[in-house]
Amino acid sequence: MNPAESVDKSLDATGLLCPEPVFRTRLALAGMAAGQLLEVSADDPLVEVDMAVFCQRTGHSIVSSKQSDGCWIFLLRKARA
Repeated sequence: MNPAESVDKSLDATGLLCPEPVFRTRLALAGMAAGQLLEVSADDPLVEVDMAVFCQRTGHSIVSSKQSDGCWIFLLRKARA
């Protein structure tokens, strides 16, 4: 991520199990403009795979992903229309 860019919206999906983190991510992205950044925090054991498949199928980009203390933090860029 470019240091000049900032997160446009954050989503806390910790404590939610599959498929809820992806569903909530989809809803959050639906309310955003193309190119905006969404930060998602989730601790579901399958979220890494689920988020990758979701982005591959919808055209959104995973700008970064990292795991810290059992929680994944994803930075997603909404796809262009």
